[in-house]
Amino acid sequence: MNLASAIAAGHTAEVDFSGTVNSAPRFFYGTHTHAEHETFGVSTTSGNVQVIDNVDLAPRVPVAPGDRIDVRGEYVCDPGKGPIVHWTHHDPAHHHPDGFIRLRGQLYA
Repeated sequence: MNLASAIAAGHTAEVDFSGTVNSAPRFFYGTHTHAEHETFGVSTTSGNVQVIDNVDLAPRVPVAPGDRIDVRGEYVCDPGKGPIVHWTHHDPAHHHPDGFIRLRGQLYA
């Protein structure tokens, strides 16, 4: 599904989109997984989205503001936080569709 359709529908969906990174990555530990994650903002034709990537499962993505990226992941509408896309990596348990982030032709999954 494209990001615009997922946002309009207002429910969780697997999405593919492209955009421009608009914030430097920051790192944190997930409250449920206790895994290290990186997060950064992305400007898209559908508005701004926060991308969250589990770097315990996939390599860090060396993004910087201004970089163009392609993303596949799970869109979630998080009230109070805005649109989020996570699951941008492989699922070692094979219970969830694999996602990715593509930067300068390099696939991070």
